[in-house]
Amino acid sequence: MERLKPENNAFTLAEVLITLGIIGVVASMTLPALINQTRAKELQTGLKKAYSVLQTAYNQMSYDEGQVVNGINYSNQRFMAVFKKYFKKYKDCGLDDCEPYGTSLRYHTYNNNPLDNFNFDDGQEMIVDGMFIFVENATQGEDLFISVDVNGLYKKPNRWGHDLFTFQIMPEGKLLPMGAKGTLYDGQNYCSLTSIHTINGIGCTYKAVTEKDYFKNLPK
Repeated sequence: MERLKPENNAFTLAEVLITLGIIGVVASMTLPALINQTRAKELQTGLKKAYSVLQTAYNQMSYDEGQVVNGINYSNQRFMAVFKKYFKKYKDCGLDDCEPYGTSLRYHTYNNNPLDNFNFDDGQEMIVDGMFIFVENATQGEDLFISVDVNGLYKKPNRWGHDLFTFQIMPEGKLLPMGAKGTLYDGQNYCSLTSIHTINGIGCTYKAVTEKDYFKNLPK
């Protein structure tokens, strides 16, 4: 009786190489999208957390101080001296020791142009959960801004409207995302894909907070 020879079901080298090639092509097509989705989610979560942290600290300061906390009652760089007490500090950067005043070497605008950081020079603070807080506290007048890098000074993208967001403390004592109605910088002109303004992105915060797909559509 003739014995049946076992079939050889192993893949040939050529078949293995073809399969690996297909896997590589699929991975190269899908991996960037997955990375972008993950980053978008991280930035969105970071902003939500930062907004909550800032709002909580601001509310507590307002309660403790027993008066409206705004740029009128806390002018001339007085705000940060009180506000920073409500955070667990990792590093106190004084007025601008960590991100010196001028054209920033580290940060860029919403659409990746050079950024002028004159809104960051009235108090800077690294806090223990990784966020970096900047304050603009005018010597005279009522402008009082809080900017926050949600993933820290040393982690990219370091761009306004991506991981760097600005809030304004209003005269009536409200903390609003910049770009909201009544704030100084609107989203149309200061959250623009085409603007070459050195503070383009400062008005993106309201959009980032309210628009569902904002972080999925960030410019490269």
